[in-house]
Amino acid sequence: MERASARAGRRLTEIRLIAVTKIFPYQVIVEAHEAGLRDFGENYVQEFEGKYPHVGQLGGARFHLIGHLQSNKAGKAAEMFQVIQTVDSAKLAKRLDALGKPLEVMVEVKLSEEEAKHGVGPDDLGALVEAIRSCPNLTLLGLMTMPPWSEDAETARPYFIRLRELAAKWNLPRLSMGMSNDLEVAIEEGSTDIRVGTALFGKRKKL
Repeated sequence: MERASARAGRRLTEIRLIAVTKIFPYQVIVEAHEAGLRDFGENYVQEFEGKYPHVGQLGGARFHLIGHLQSNKAGKAAEMFQVIQTVDSAKLAKRLDALGKPLEVMVEVKLSEEEAKHGVGPDDLGALVEAIRSCPNLTLLGLMTMPPWSEDAETARPYFIRLRELAAKWNLPRLSMGMSNDLEVAIEEGSTDIRVGTALFGKRKKL
């Protein structure tokens, strides 16, 4: 992070490190919190339900949902997460808003052709941004994306550039992009939130 920030002429304090703890037990979150980390990313509402009673009261901890959210799990997600990074439809935004709890959200943008990826397409982004901005309980922070995985971090750069351009178009300050293998490229291209699991905690075991 320091190297990439220096190359890009950015301040390290501009970049939030989100520790991705999916599939790891709650003890990992507790240990990471003791080490000074405060932002944690989880992919699955149901999995985090089992951890939340053990970590929900950690001082200053903020939990980000970074996996796809189905509308029928919106209520449970709002109870546990401070930030929902994967809003991808006006329907989901309105469901979250109707819960009456202030939430910070980001829009997940689908920039790759991979069918497994979720998100709103660039052409439909404007309408979703306006829909979220009309929701009194939601604060729209910015955009997030997940490019196709590759061992070559440079393959992600065009996706990061595109997301930065879209964020600028809609006057959105935060960009959630970059993971363990491509975080330096992401920071060079303006990421404000990097989502790092493997580089912090090692490889996950499959569920």
